[in-house]
Amino acid sequence: MKIEHIGIAVKDIEQSDKLFKILFNKSAYKMEEVESEGVKTSFFMLGESKIELLQATNPNSAIAKFIDKKGEGIHHIAFEVEDIEAEIERLSKEGFKLIHNIPKLGADNKRIAFLHPKSTNGVLVELCQEIVQ
Repeated sequence: MKIEHIGIAVKDIEQSDKLFKILFNKSAYKMEEVESEGVKTSFFMLGESKIELLQATNPNSAIAKFIDKKGEGIHHIAFEVEDIEAEIERLSKEGFKLIHNIPKLGADNKRIAFLHPKSTNGVLVELCQEIVQ
């Protein structure tokens, strides 16, 4: 449907929050911790899309491993979908390698699933669907 957000891996979310606040001339609208992913996140709204800063809270998390291997920087691009289960099924049938075959809870009130970068030209792709309450 649209680019929902771009995830950026950072070492120090407080310092990065200050940097991006100056860059965007606005404050983050939300900061939260996602224990299951071992991350602390901060979100900035830019038009219809968002920037998500991610700091590892667990040395074994995907973000910690990413920073150890590649340093700080763009980690993933997330796309909003209407029906995450249908998209997982469709993309699997199309031959995409999935990291998650079943959606899980993510930050910012979303159900999420990732596609493996080996099947998307080296880009980690996140699918996200808003949780309707």
